[in-house]
Amino acid sequence: MRVDHGDVLLMSCAGLQSQDIEEDVMPHGSGLSRGDKRRNGRLARLRALVPPQNAILGIDLADEKQALVVTDHDSRVLARKRVRAKAWRLDSALEWARNVARRHGFADVTVGCEPTGHRWRVLDQLAAGLGMPLVCVQPLLVGRARESEDYTRDKTDDKDAVLIARLVGDLRCYVLERAEETWARLRHLGARREGLVAEATANVQQLRDLLECAWPAVLGCAAKPFESNSWCAALTVVLDRCHGRPERLARMGLARFLQAVNREVARWGGRQVWRLTDQAGVTAQRTGALERASFVLADWHATKRRLSEVEARMVEVLDHLELTDLVTSIPGLSTVGAAAILAETGDLARFDSPRAVVKHAGLCPRENSSGTKEGRARIARRGRPGLRLAAWRAVWGAQANNPVLTARFHHLTAREENPLTTGQAHAALAAALLRWLHVIITQRVPWNEQIASGRTDLSAAA
Repeated sequence: MRVDHGDVLLMSCAGLQSQDIEEDVMPHGSGLSRGDKRRNGRLARLRALVPPQNAILGIDLADEKQALVVTDHDSRVLARKRVRAKAWRLDSALEWARNVARRHGFADVTVGCEPTGHRWRVLDQLAAGLGMPLVCVQPLLVGRARESEDYTRDKTDDKDAVLIARLVGDLRCYVLERAEETWARLRHLGARREGLVAEATANVQQLRDLLECAWPAVLGCAAKPFESNSWCAALTVVLDRCHGRPERLARMGLARFLQAVNREVARWGGRQVWRLTDQAGVTAQRTGALERASFVLADWHATKRRLSEVEARMVEVLDHLELTDLVTSIPGLSTVGAAAILAETGDLARFDSPRAVVKHAGLCPRENSSGTKEGRARIARRGRPGLRLAAWRAVWGAQANNPVLTARFHHLTAREENPLTTGQAHAALAAALLRWLHVIITQRVPWNEQIASGRTDLSAAA
């Protein structure tokens, strides 16, 4: 397997120290750092989409009222237009902008917009059909540009369209992701899974609150009750039959109760039976709270079933992409955990380096220094919060079963100089996990413990 110096560095785990943050390493005989070269490459790609011979069409997208402005590269307005139409009906407006640009001596138009809901994807498809390049501008930049315009927060759709065009002309924009159909499906499944995870968590918290108020003893019948299938099955039987008064189940007798639980436990995926005991609670709340708990428990069970179905489909997508064996070569990383991460990143080949993936997640450390003063470095927390959360969750499951992550965690938290807190260390491990995924997926090589830990001799590996 071919391994170069950059791959080994990028596959190593990074802590939140100043020496770990160094990005601009000067190669021998070159006046440019790696950061300079990557930035220059990014600007070159943007300049190809926003060439000087093209005018710029800035569009402030909305539901049914669109504000359009055609400008030159100095943001001088050439024409304005208001269109009352859905995003799907903007093809004639794009043709109008092209005609305006050609009347003023430009070859064509580059379209710029904010990533507003789904509308920017619609506009991208229309622009691609007409052969027009399209770029997006971050809403955060538009908001800050609005204040820098006249030092106020004055906002109108027409002004925002001009600001979008100005930012595009300054190359303060980015190339949007055009996901292939399979990757797009994985992203939608990941969004569905995230919603179901949040719903299931809310169900558990609500059920715990109700039981703590009305029937606290039931929570003490298992060490981790909400992770016990037999506990959930028994609680389902009780809440379905007691009508808010658990003492009525004494008439069933133990044998009949256990038979009912055994029939129910299969629906929860369990085999063993749980025994029920009853003690005090807030008796005035018991009838209503347990009736409500019965509804929440049914909702939770249905949510878990839907969640399992979505996760199975996500695994199918990974199989279709032929990535399952690669991502599961990382010890401790589950297929579902990897699928959740890739649903947020999309095709990792669109990132030019592993560090770019970490930056996209907002997990890259940001240096805080000036002159001789060095402040505390923190993660950026920019980018996709969903990707940061998915990587964070995956690390919690992988750390105990991955020797490199375990060793790195102990090193980061126990070193004498600048030890990290548990949260900081987990952020560094999540960044490392994203780097590993980028390398093994883009290069189609399985995870290698020796390389990941930095113990492999470079000359021997090459």
